[in-house]
Amino acid sequence: MIDSIYKVLEELEIQSTLEKSKKVNISSENRMLAITKETGELINMILRLKNAKNMLEVGMSTGYSTIWCAEAISEQSGKIITIEQNQNKIKRAKENFQKAGVTDTIIIKKGLAIQILTELSLQQKYRDFFDFVLIDADKESVIEYFDLIFPMVSVGGVIVTDNMLYPEKFREDMKKFSDYLKKNPKLRTITSPIGNGEEITIKLK
Repeated sequence: MIDSIYKVLEELEIQSTLEKSKKVNISSENRMLAITKETGELINMILRLKNAKNMLEVGMSTGYSTIWCAEAISEQSGKIITIEQNQNKIKRAKENFQKAGVTDTIIIKKGLAIQILTELSLQQKYRDFFDFVLIDADKESVIEYFDLIFPMVSVGGVIVTDNMLYPEKFREDMKKFSDYLKKNPKLRTITSPIGNGEEITIKLK
């Protein structure tokens, strides 16, 4: 890993730890709410194993997960389309991408995830397009997001969904999501205890 990426990831990990321990006072709408380092390592490895080129991220926040992904995707000259609504987080993410040297790999779509996903799903070029998807947005809408995303994923593509186990307040919603996926014969899915709990889903057909 090149030094610029490593340094930014390390800085963001420290910030995330401070926020989670409540040692810094951050308003709820501006908290990072980032994936864990272990999850970052996992998705980076999956991207490398797949030689993924086209990725979609729902919930960029300040860009910690995006940088983990860009570190792998950039080696395939690929692109990440990432969605975020919070303008302040977008500003912070852009600064982080600049410092990490991954700006050219990332396309930011500003707005509500449901609206942007609907727009993308209506474009023929995104049918069976994405090799990898990371879903880390509001948990109440996760099934709706998934249904819009699934037709845009290539056969053999991987979808990782964060927060399956933690925070515990989301556990009921995420259990419903996992049960919903298991009824779909077009995919295979497991819940991993890595990080905050990751649903790892592969599109079979």
